[in-house]
Amino acid sequence: MVLASGCTAEGESAGRESRGGGTGESGVAGRPAATQGGGDADGPAPAPAPTVEADPAKVPRTKAAAGRLIGQVIAGPELFGSEARRDSPYESDPDTWSVLDENCVWQREPLPERVLATLTRHFVRPAAEGKGAVRMTVTVTVHPATADAAWEQAGMLEEALGCSEQTLSEGRKLSNLFSNASVWGEGGNNFAEDSLFEIGTCSSAGEGGPYPYQYQQATFGPVVVSMSACAGEGWDAQGLLTEVNGPVPRMLLRAEKHIGRPVDGTGTKADPAGWAVPGAAGDTTAAAATEGM
Repeated sequence: MVLASGCTAEGESAGRESRGGGTGESGVAGRPAATQGGGDADGPAPAPAPTVEADPAKVPRTKAAAGRLIGQVIAGPELFGSEARRDSPYESDPDTWSVLDENCVWQREPLPERVLATLTRHFVRPAAEGKGAVRMTVTVTVHPATADAAWEQAGMLEEALGCSEQTLSEGRKLSNLFSNASVWGEGGNNFAEDSLFEIGTCSSAGEGGPYPYQYQQATFGPVVVSMSACAGEGWDAQGLLTEVNGPVPRMLLRAEKHIGRPVDGTGTKADPAGWAVPGAAGDTTAAAATEGM
């Protein structure tokens, strides 16, 4: 997908990772949703109004400033739990990002004009307790304007429609991809200005498959954060969701902390720890979103 950077193992990981996704055993895409209390016979209560927005005086205007913000926002292995480790390579080339070509193959290309900076990191949860390794990536991209982040989100959806099967740089294949997106207040989304979730399967000659795959991408102002995960043998979709559902909301909180400003309103910003994926067996909430800040 041509959004931020993504989820291929190496170069292509950065491109796909910065888009969103996840697989569900039912084969139906879900989307992050904040758990809401209340509601009445006429339907669920409306999502509270956002209380934070990007402050034009704080958003980066230069490549150097964007790089510093990425360093403050991007996840390390600690956001995936104590068992997660840095994978090799750990970080992508910051002067390139992943682009999906006409053959549905991810390629690394120089950053376009409308990207100030981007970085992808790769992690692995080693095989243990009868389950194969889980390979995960996170990407943070900073654009010159909020509208650029919105275009990246739109591009992700188009890529899934045009290439339901994709090949990453290291040969891993993504199949049966399906994406769904919601802006703030839609579909239970009250943790991100724009949230995208993708499901599918991943496989490779060396590791077999197909195994569950998920991708999530969200925005705050001109910042796009994403996470992708490819499970191994023995994992199901719900188990993968439980394993990797924290980094995106936590990175959003970091972005809000550094470039956000309060918004007048009566609503209360939902705790990202409350989002879950509807339809997944036994919806699971994220770990406390403020940990690891």
